[in-house]
Amino acid sequence: MQAWYLLYCKRGQLQRAQEHLERQAVNCLTPMIALEKIIRGKRTTVSEPLFPNYLFVEFDPEVIHTTTINATRGVSHFVRFGAHPALVPSTVIHQLSIYKPEGIIDPQTPHPGDSVVITEGAFEGLKAIFTEPDGEARSMLLLNLLNQQILQSVKNTDFRKT
Repeated sequence: MQAWYLLYCKRGQLQRAQEHLERQAVNCLTPMIALEKIIRGKRTTVSEPLFPNYLFVEFDPEVIHTTTINATRGVSHFVRFGAHPALVPSTVIHQLSIYKPEGIIDPQTPHPGDSVVITEGAFEGLKAIFTEPDGEARSMLLLNLLNQQILQSVKNTDFRKT
């Protein structure tokens, strides 16, 4: 009987496992999200798996044995409860396939109002408040110098969120 199962894949080999499983006529699902991150000092939107290293697969264990799936390149093991691989309800798979989150920001990326510490430049070691992005590679920070609030543009690589 055709059913959904959950696989854990080796680190960095999710795509490889999915390709090899699809060649074996196994239906695969990897829910993806668009995530806003700071990469090499620039704010970019990247597509990442919602559950890193996990792959939902649909197959019939009477047609394709679980050891065949387990021996596929990139696959580490089945997620199990006891001796048998855990079944994933089809309603969960349906919800994951239609769920398309937008506007998700990486927790390490500062939001307006977040406290940051400047790590490079003339203001190194000072605490500031992140106000807004200033283009691709810079951000506006609110500094408190001599009891005056100053708005300063700083490179994204020159500060970190606290």
